[in-house]
Amino acid sequence: MSDAARQAHWQSVYTIKSAAQTSWNRPHLDHSLRLIDSLHLAAAAPVLDVGGGRATLDAARQRMGAAGVQVRWLCADILEVDLPAAHYALWHDRAAFHFLIDAAARDAYVAHAAHAVRAGGRAIIATFAADGPERCSGLPVMRDAATALATCCAPHFECIADNREEHHTAAGATQPFTYVLLRRRGGTAIVTESASC
Repeated sequence: MSDAARQAHWQSVYTIKSAAQTSWNRPHLDHSLRLIDSLHLAAAAPVLDVGGGRATLDAARQRMGAAGVQVRWLCADILEVDLPAAHYALWHDRAAFHFLIDAAARDAYVAHAAHAVRAGGRAIIATFAADGPERCSGLPVMRDAATALATCCAPHFECIADNREEHHTAAGATQPFTYVLLRRRGGTAIVTESASC
């Protein structure tokens, strides 16, 4: 799918469905927030949230109010956007990576993340689990077990923890997700955390 076709597809989804009607909608990303809290990041640590989408982006801006001036809001293709090198302490992606279905796009994504995340920084990536849906919003998706997802991100990142979440959609479906918590290789020594990757 070309960039223009991909953008047109998502604009159509956003036009047809309200935020609450999208399958990925959650009032709070509890699982992601627990993982983020476990990292004990400094309040000023730079964080990149990939794949916020129209609904989440608009809602986030409204919730943040005046504090939103501290946020750099980007609306761009994650494979194309120009990000600063070795800048982010955390890269967070819940449900964008699984739309990259060919190896070249996945490799480009991981290289982009490796460029942007500082040594010792973390990445949280969540995709549909191996037994998750084969399509989402009319598009085919990749499904990953934790070991496969960790392998996709090597050698730039090492997996330090993984787990599974059962996401319940507004339509009543259950979508299993695989989460991996990754550490950007290089720099300081590895912090040991419970892991099964």
